[in-house]
Amino acid sequence: MQRIQDRLQAIGAALAARLDALALLALGSVGRETERVDECRILTSSLSCAMAPRARYIDDLSWLATARPLVWHFRNTVDGHKALMADGLFCEFAVFEMRELTDIPYAPGRFVWRRDDVPDSLATPLRPLPAPADERWLVGEALSNLLVGLQRHARGERLAAMRLVQVYALDRVLELLERGAGPTSVQRDPFSVDRRVEQRLPTAAVDLGDWAPGYEGTCAAALALLAVIETRASVPVACRNAFVRWLLRPSARRRRCAAVRSSASWR
Repeated sequence: MQRIQDRLQAIGAALAARLDALALLALGSVGRETERVDECRILTSSLSCAMAPRARYIDDLSWLATARPLVWHFRNTVDGHKALMADGLFCEFAVFEMRELTDIPYAPGRFVWRRDDVPDSLATPLRPLPAPADERWLVGEALSNLLVGLQRHARGERLAAMRLVQVYALDRVLELLERGAGPTSVQRDPFSVDRRVEQRLPTAAVDLGDWAPGYEGTCAAALALLAVIETRASVPVACRNAFVRWLLRPSARRRRCAAVRSSASWR
């Protein structure tokens, strides 16, 4: 979307006018994946500065407001802010000194603007991105999330249970599924497995409604996710028995877990 590209250029120009700024590094869809830019996109960038304490750029956002006035912002990390511009464009950024970039993991990006003494090679991180988790760990983590989630559900901690089952366990199951998926042209966010999962794993996406049905559906989601895990790994009998105990508790039955009783595989 041209508005985002123009805004990045305007921010780069504002930084170029300051003697202590060195570069503007764009990441994600505004970096090397510009084919994903649309009207729903946020502006994500990482600013590298030196020759002055970086706090100058974090504490005073006048450099950003030069490109477009800010109507709201807050400091969400020690390194940067999230901000809403007057025309509705939402952005987030972090500020680092150039020497710090060697120790920070980030997705490969592109420099919107940089001074001549900033090497273009810094657009690619020197620190490796997170490596894929071991399949055995993914299975174990997913099973433990499901089991603890069902226990919390039985205690009445239904929100905590929903998150353990439909967020944390689901994330691990998605990582399991992507290990066996074929190649795709859709970029995978190295820090978040759920990003663009509908496009990256279209076969699995049709079941997302069963795996994440919401607050009232945690027990059914646990059963559905367990069935997926069993297609990829052998679930220990002790774990399976523990699932049965928690799923067949009276409180679970009252909370729409009758599917367990009607499933031949669980009799």
